[in-house]
Amino acid sequence: MKIVTVLGARPQFIKAAPVSRVLRKKHTEIIIHTGQHYDANMSDIFFEELNIPKPDYYLGVGSGNHGKQTGEMLIKIEEIVLKEQPDYVLVYGDTNSTLAGALVAAKLHVPVIHIEAGLRSFNKKMPEEINRIMTDHVSEFLFCPTDTAVENLKNENITRNVINIGDVMYDAVLYNKELAAQKSTILADLGLSEKQYHLITIHRAENTDNIENMKNILAAFAQIEDMKVWPMHPRTKHKLEAYGLSVDAIPNLKVIEPVGYLDMLTLESHAKKIITDSGGVQKEAYFMQVPCVTVREQTEWVETLETEANILVGTDVDKIVAAVKKEVHPVYSDVFGDGKAAEKIVEAIER
Repeated sequence: MKIVTVLGARPQFIKAAPVSRVLRKKHTEIIIHTGQHYDANMSDIFFEELNIPKPDYYLGVGSGNHGKQTGEMLIKIEEIVLKEQPDYVLVYGDTNSTLAGALVAAKLHVPVIHIEAGLRSFNKKMPEEINRIMTDHVSEFLFCPTDTAVENLKNENITRNVINIGDVMYDAVLYNKELAAQKSTILADLGLSEKQYHLITIHRAENTDNIENMKNILAAFAQIEDMKVWPMHPRTKHKLEAYGLSVDAIPNLKVIEPVGYLDMLTLESHAKKIITDSGGVQKEAYFMQVPCVTVREQTEWVETLETEANILVGTDVDKIVAAVKKEVHPVYSDVFGDGKAAEKIVEAIER
């Protein structure tokens, strides 16, 4: 088989790596990197360190309004698909790159494979939700990470070629956790001790674009006396500066530059608790059995809420502080599969 894979952001490359490793044993894969997220960490070293195949095409689309960004991707991806004539186009997750890849393929009558299909937050104000729904409705093969995702599709009358194969991100975490243990020195570099700090990641537009939400989040952090480490996303940094908000008065807060994936896995796995608004980080916390507090009103990863491994708090100051103080001992159950999703995906496509 010849498969064109469309990727646009660092998490998608990490998810794609296990599938690519299996796929390339017998088949041809062409990787398109749209450049949706420009990331200095996405240099050659990123691909070498994580044993990820390098892209065959780099489109350099960059950031921009949704229409402009998606439109540029549609034009450029179409040219490549027409040239390569693949048997399938494979997309991951819920970014604008996902939607652009799926739309191009559907219009050219090339079957679409969607990995991470069926996720729903039921909040259409999130651009990711629109991307998920539209991609699922034009896909030929829908590989779901959980039973909940399968049920979501069933509720939208999508039942053909829908398979729960587990979560490829769990495959990736198991593989990269080993690499991180060998290569990452971030704890020593920052002078951190295991389970003696909370890890913070805040970057979603629903928080960063709302000054009241950011004020509440910072107020909650000011009440949490434990050591806190915050690899601050550039978007969040710019927004705080624009709002005139400072983190200087927050006790025991160590703000650092964004870190590479192996360092991030190390920080996550050794944290006492993780405070985040990231979908991916919620899952990684769950995989590594680290308690998580999610600064959002909804999550597409509802399985993580069972046994309070993950607690949804919105941006209510008291709820954030109470959830961080609450003692929780998460245990990974097999709701996201057994870490062999990549093999199951390739076998299903071959069938």
